[in-house]
Amino acid sequence: MTDNRLIVITGPTASGKTARAVALAREIDAEIISADSRQLYRGMDLGTGKDLEEYGDVPYHMIDICDAGYKYNLFEYLRDYQQVYDDITSRGKRVILCGGTGLYVESVLKGIALPPVPQNEQLRSSLADKSLEELTEILKRYKTLRNNSDIDTVKRAIRAIEIATYYHENPDLKLLTEPHPIKDAVVIGVNIDREARRQRISSRLKARLDAGMIDEVKRLIEGGVNPDDLIYYGLEYKFVTKHVIGELTYNEMYELLEIAIHQFAKRQMTWFRGMERRGFPINWINYNVSGDEFIKRCLELMNESKKS
Repeated sequence: MTDNRLIVITGPTASGKTARAVALAREIDAEIISADSRQLYRGMDLGTGKDLEEYGDVPYHMIDICDAGYKYNLFEYLRDYQQVYDDITSRGKRVILCGGTGLYVESVLKGIALPPVPQNEQLRSSLADKSLEELTEILKRYKTLRNNSDIDTVKRAIRAIEIATYYHENPDLKLLTEPHPIKDAVVIGVNIDREARRQRISSRLKARLDAGMIDEVKRLIEGGVNPDDLIYYGLEYKFVTKHVIGELTYNEMYELLEIAIHQFAKRQMTWFRGMERRGFPINWINYNVSGDEFIKRCLELMNESKKS
């Protein structure tokens, strides 16, 4: 009988988790599902660090599934993840969920199912003239804001209020959205100390710029993607786009982007620590152990989980 237990490999940006997931996938005959909120988009390659060559012959999923400029959401991710997971396991293969988007990883582990929420044009019209600050206060009436993902733009804040209002007006949906946590998942984190992480982030940023990240953004804009949509994706696409459209010099872009990526990695670690407090223990393995040692530790953790 196929072992369908989910294996998760996560960690902050620049920790080397993709290479680790690929090595483990080869060892246990698994396929990889990405848990990266920006690698979903076609043409956004260098800025998201897809590094597709790392996968080699290991099948990967949830990468390059929608056009740049589209705003993919958590509902779509959970829906598509489940379809891919069911397909992989139906073929007798194991699944490794790999990525650093904590919201995606934790939502999968929670076993959340989100029903689609229809547009409410009347509500949207009533909110159209409100500031982001006002929208944030309205949203706080419905939910505790654990991060800024719902309120980083006016458009997202209005959609978040629309969803919260729909759930409030349809209390019977609560049963559908009740989490059913995955009890037997094996969650492995690639641990990297702060100084090593900073060094790797800085060297990787330089390498990506040298490889043509600015030209990648120019191609996306020339291909019809609105610069504001690229800025919406944050980090590399925010700052490089602002440089391309003349709002930042190269040096300003580089300095601000480097700071932003370091801050992003810090926020990722804050999320992972929160996950552990919320009942999802992460088995941390140092980023600099040998490939053989990493796989050995993973197999030990998987065997221990199987016995418990």
